[in-house]
Amino acid sequence: MVLGTADEGGRPWVSPVYYAPSEYSELYWVSSPQAQHSRNLAARPEVSIVVFDSQAPVSQGQGVYMSAVAELLTGPDLEHGIEIFSRVSLSDGASPWTLEDVQEPASLRLYRARVSEHWVLDPERRPDQRTRVRP
Repeated sequence: MVLGTADEGGRPWVSPVYYAPSEYSELYWVSSPQAQHSRNLAARPEVSIVVFDSQAPVSQGQGVYMSAVAELLTGPDLEHGIEIFSRVSLSDGASPWTLEDVQEPASLRLYRARVSEHWVLDPERRPDQRTRVRP
């Protein structure tokens, strides 16, 4: 997914991140708290997200555009989130993740975006006419 954040002054920043979805309303990813997007989230938790197939032929692509609020996870939310992230990671052929991988002294942390709105491009209303969808 591509994660769009903004710093305190509103300066935008986008970052591609590997993510693990939970239904259509929560997306999890692992990042360094020192990364620009993570620092932006600490100041401004509102984010925009797009998920799309970058291998789709020209004019054949479709994406899901989202508005969300993101946060660094701690406590019981962290335990629940790492279970989801690890399960998706394993299903994609990668290694499992544990709490130790996303807590001090490790360099990465687990984040969650709670999605409030979804849009897709309406193929009948080109170019770039988004239609809100309810998952």
